[in-house]
Amino acid sequence: MALQFSTTFRNALLDQLETTVGTSAVIQIFTGAAPANCGTADSGTKLIEFDLASDWAAAASGGSKALNSTPITGVTAVAGGTAGYFRIKDSTKTTCHVQGSITATGGGGDATMDNTSITSGQEVDISSWTLTAPGA
Repeated sequence: MALQFSTTFRNALLDQLETTVGTSAVIQIFTGAAPANCGTADSGTKLIEFDLASDWAAAASGGSKALNSTPITGVTAVAGGTAGYFRIKDSTKTTCHVQGSITATGGGGDATMDNTSITSGQEVDISSWTLTAPGA
């Protein structure tokens, strides 16, 4: 049996994540498979970077935490390729706190996009983004 946690604990875990990452975090999307862990250097090509609001996420509820200020629109891709993974980093853009896979919608990734094929100069939007704590 997998570990299970109370919703109260899962909410606290997610709220602590935002506290740890701090204000003005970024989401970066790269090509290829995610590195072995957050402490490993970025791999692949960085396709796009989303600057998040100073208070970038809502208070956790029901074991999930949504981004504030979505949709995020008008962000231009800096390179072309197939989105493979994302990283959430602090405002220095150097410390990774969360990473996960990206697949097309319905593909089972940690994050999904309607189209993972990104073209340099393409405008990419985030219409919604929710982190869900493990252990439900």
